[in-house]
Amino acid sequence: MSDELVLLVDDEKTLVKALSFNLEKEGFRVETAYDGEEALEKVFELKPDIVVLDLMLPKVDGFEVCRRIRKKLEIPIIMLTARSEDIDKVLGLELGADDYLTKPFNSRELVARIKAILRRSIVRDEESKKTIQIGKLHVDLLQHRVRLGDQEINLTSKEFALLSFLVTNVGNVYSREQLLEQVWGYDYYGDVRTVDVHIRHLREKIEKDPSNPEMIITVWGTGYKFREDL
Repeated sequence: MSDELVLLVDDEKTLVKALSFNLEKEGFRVETAYDGEEALEKVFELKPDIVVLDLMLPKVDGFEVCRRIRKKLEIPIIMLTARSEDIDKVLGLELGADDYLTKPFNSRELVARIKAILRRSIVRDEESKKTIQIGKLHVDLLQHRVRLGDQEINLTSKEFALLSFLVTNVGNVYSREQLLEQVWGYDYYGDVRTVDVHIRHLREKIEKDPSNPEMIITVWGTGYKFREDL
């Protein structure tokens, strides 16, 4: 069963009622809007998982609603149109719609399209989590690769593990003891100066001026953090 929130936007109340019934039967939560202004209010208030958006709406049309959503959010959008002109479909897709359906359509097709788009969104979200970018630094967590701008940076496995932990927890300050526990493991009984040595090596490889670091910051009396506002 699904639990994603679908925002249905259409001024045909009978259609909205029928689509809501079918979506709820599939386990979706459904919110509705009957004009463009109400749609925009609910999008920014509720942050739905997907928007099903009719083009021909009162107050603010579907094209403008799509454009305003895309300026601020990456929520998937399926456009509905009663017209069959290719220009509407092309314009909708250019404005950022993920898919479109021409009325009349089967509600099962809409459900299938919604499920397919949400699956792709999950995959994209997972992919984005595999690579962390902060400023010009790119850390590929799966392939254990680090790039600074266009330059590939070669790290030892422990340097990579330390950098990965810091960038995954960007902005948080960790003591040497905490870093030993998290990166070297709870059963490691080495000297905490091991952390300092690896931090120094990392700085030599990724910092413009290792003696005046901008990325890996020393928080005096506490430990280290990776700066979040690069």
